[in-house]
Parts: sequence; structure tokens; C-alpha cells
Amino acid sequence: MPGPKKRMMADLPPGGDNPLNFALAQRDQKTIEMVTAAIRHKQVLLAYQPVMQARAQRKVAFYEGLVRVLDETGRVIPAGAFMDTIETTELGRELDTLALAMGLRALHENPQLRLSINMSARSIGYKPWNRTLERWLKQNELIGERLILEITESSAMMVPELVVDFMDRLQMQGICFAMDDFGAGYTALRYFKEFCFDVIKIDGQFIQGIATCRDNQAMTSALISIAKHFDMLTVAEYVESKEDAEILVKLGVDCLQGYYFSAATTRPSWAKRERLNQAV
Repeated sequence: MPGPKKRMMADLPPGGDNPLNFALAQRDQKTIEMVTAAIRHKQVLLAYQPVMQARAQRKVAFYEGLVRVLDETGRVIPAGAFMDTIETTELGRELDTLALAMGLRALHENPQLRLSINMSARSIGYKPWNRTLERWLKQNELIGERLILEITESSAMMVPELVVDFMDRLQMQGICFAMDDFGAGYTALRYFKEFCFDVIKIDGQFIQGIATCRDNQAMTSALISIAKHFDMLTVAEYVESKEDAEILVKLGVDCLQGYYFSAATTRPSWAKRERLNQAV
């Protein structure tokens, strides 16, 4: 008859003797299944959040298109709930491709729109992603100059030489690039000057509550100074209060993005106007 310890070990889930690891694996599997089903049933959409001009805060500089999926109940699930799990998988590349296609269609249908779309450096060599971009650029040559591709700091640093070459090629077609989460701590300065990003989005950890945090004010001021030295537009993310916005303007940031101005929405005002015009 097995002893108490052996009986306890026998009751543990397979794949290891750590119940927490098993629970995390189960959660990740459910996330993968949810995203797989959403892609299969075309339950993927973009939510649009405006990025405002810092010194004219009623004017939109551009919009960011944020990928969302619908779960089996029809709930809209934000990228933060699944992207970390699928980032290194084929699903991540498929979502990048779908997001790009939806963003390019929006640009095609709305000539006044300027839009940023998120992508992973892993998608640079993904053929469906590249075919999607090439097809839309051939269909409408004016799209490129209104498209901004966002790559996170951590993703860019995985394959910096590949990212630099990729940016060089597409910037020749008028496409701009934004580094997301700037300041999160991944960028080697020896690569930074080679990247030639057009836009720098300062990581939200420095922005939230900045009005009352002198340390974050100093850090943000330094990041703005670096960006300006390289002639890059600066965007402060996660702006959630009037006080934070005022401090950021004083520090010299170019654009502001966050709930203080607007949450991301799947039904932006410009899309509603487009539908109305079509109905008239």
C-alpha cells in the first residue's frame, strides 16, 4: 500500500508536481483555444483610440487600432488578456495579419484617417502579413503615407538588425514606424540610433500619476530629450487625468493618449460618419 506522500503525488496533475504551473498551463490552453476559435469564425476586430495633439488637445494627431477578439459569449476581449500567451505562436502572426488587413481597409475607406497598427517583429518574415501589405499598397498607393506600424521595444530588440532593414525598406514607401513602450528597459543604446523610428511612445509606467511623482517627471523628461535629439515625435501613453496632461505638456511631449481623452472604441466617430454618408 503506497504511503501518504506517494498517494499525494499520485493525485497531482500530470506534467509536474506544481499545481500552480498546471493551472497556468490550463489557462494558457483556454486562451489559445479562444483565440483560435475567434480567428476561425472571423470574430476579430479593431478598437480605435485617438492620439491627441498635446498643445491642441481637441485635435487628433492619429488613431491607434488595437486588436480585439470576441469570445464564445460575444464579449470583446482586449489584447492584454491574450497577447502574451500567443505572441510566440502562429496565432500571433495570424492576428497581426488580420489587424493589418482591417487597418489598411479603414485607411482605404477613410482618406482623412491616419492610423497606427501594432505588429510583432516576428511578423516581418511572415508571408501572409507581407502579402497583405503589398496587396493594399498596390490597390491604393496613398495608404502608405497614412500608415504607422507600431513595434514594442522588447520585440524590436529580439532581432534589431532585421527590424532596421525592414524599416529602411518600408519607410521608402512613406510608412512611418513607432516604438511602443519606450523606456521599458530593453533597448540597447547602440541600436537606438540605428532604428530611426519616427514616433516614440513613452511607456505608461512613467506617465500614470506623473503630476505627483518627481522621479517619473525626471525620467520622462530624459526620454523626451532623447527622442527630440533623434527628431522623433513623442507620445505619452496612459494619460488618465488633467493634471498629468498638463505636466506632460510642460515637459514638451508632442502627443497624448489615454482614458482622459477617450477609451478605445470599435465604433469611432469617423466610421459612423462614413456609414451615414453611404446611406444618404
